[in-house]
Amino acid sequence: MKGLVVAGTHSGSGKTTVSLALMAALKRRGFQVQAFKVGPDFIDPGHHTQITGRASHNLDGWMLPPIENIEVFNRYVSEAEVVVVEGVMGLYDGYDGLSEAGSTAQMAKWLGLPVLLVADARSMARSLAALALGFFRFDPDLKWVGLAANRVGSPRHTAYLAEAMTRVPELSFRGGLRREPDIGLPERHLGLVTADERTWDREAADRLADWIESGLDVAGLLADLPERPSPQPPACAPMAADPTDRVRIGVARDEAFCFYYQENLRRLEAAGAELVFFSPLRQPGLPAGLDGLYVGGGYPELFARELAGNYDLRRAVREFGLSGRPIYAECGGFMFLCRTIEDLEGRSWPMSGLLPVEIRMLDRLKSLGYRQVTFTVDTPLGPAGTVARGHEFHYSEIAALDPVHAVYRSADRTGEWREAGQGYMQGNVLASYTHLHFGACPELAPNFISACRKGGPRKSG
Repeated sequence: MKGLVVAGTHSGSGKTTVSLALMAALKRRGFQVQAFKVGPDFIDPGHHTQITGRASHNLDGWMLPPIENIEVFNRYVSEAEVVVVEGVMGLYDGYDGLSEAGSTAQMAKWLGLPVLLVADARSMARSLAALALGFFRFDPDLKWVGLAANRVGSPRHTAYLAEAMTRVPELSFRGGLRREPDIGLPERHLGLVTADERTWDREAADRLADWIESGLDVAGLLADLPERPSPQPPACAPMAADPTDRVRIGVARDEAFCFYYQENLRRLEAAGAELVFFSPLRQPGLPAGLDGLYVGGGYPELFARELAGNYDLRRAVREFGLSGRPIYAECGGFMFLCRTIEDLEGRSWPMSGLLPVEIRMLDRLKSLGYRQVTFTVDTPLGPAGTVARGHEFHYSEIAALDPVHAVYRSADRTGEWREAGQGYMQGNVLASYTHLHFGACPELAPNFISACRKGGPRKSG
């Protein structure tokens, strides 16, 4: 197995496009490629998955302890030939200005992988060498495979950059990637357009591969990556052998609800769940025989008209929650369980109405950051006192709130208490703006399975 970490000098340097293009080029050459994403982002892993044909997974130095990150990594690389890990922010950017905690550099060292640094070289020539030298010397413990200059203007520009980089012989110059405005991915308020909305067909993937192959020697890069033995995947807890002991959990999955940590889904299955995916946008009702629901994040505000128009599905979700069976919802899923969503034009769209909350969209970021939550009461995910970690990122706010139980005590990564990020519970329905990673608290998935077994009577539909 060979692998590398694609890092940027800063956010916006183009590391996502370079990562995807490298995956596409390696895939086209016939390699089995496994992708990972450093940080809490949901969108990039979706694009990774479409390009490679293998589910991409998040690694995170704050939400997950080192051993958990390494176990996630080992679990999915055993059958891969090349591993591509896309970094987060700039290479050395983490939780503060003093430590490497939460940074791409920290993760690269945990995994023992070399770094390919992507630098935005617009309006730069000799200065690129000074930049490269600073990054190289900043942490002597990092392994390197080189630097790629992104957004170069011409072959002559690339030649100047290559000349400059001879002053930093310790860091191989891997090439210049031409400025191509149409090669990047479109963005919106929560980041890139999701893979559920933008399908990577063969032609689009080939265009990415052609772009990186035209400026970077992919074969040479691959040859210079050190070989390492494929690790043995960690042992998994056996699933329930008796099918009658398993529970059926409906998982909302379509363009409106597509933000899920893959580890959360795996852990639910390992704890005894049969996951049944359904589309709140298109299906007139819930799948038959469900014991619980999981409604992840996404963009319900962009599909508010369609969700409001699917009255039968909204009614089925409401009746399911009122029956006493557990529902767990995060961010966009939380919004869907509320009474209404008010869009930026001031129009109010009815949702499922399980929570006495009204949501209002904003044209600015409302909340962003890591969260550590402590349950203040017993919930479907665990008893009072349970501590879990996750991430919050949204452009909406609570516009109106009738009496409802706030069940999370939420703090940011510094330990400072925050009113944002509270969980709300009505009956056996638990929802919050915070996306929890079940790997941060291994009891969450088994607790939810147990709650589903104890929930109200299973109905036929």
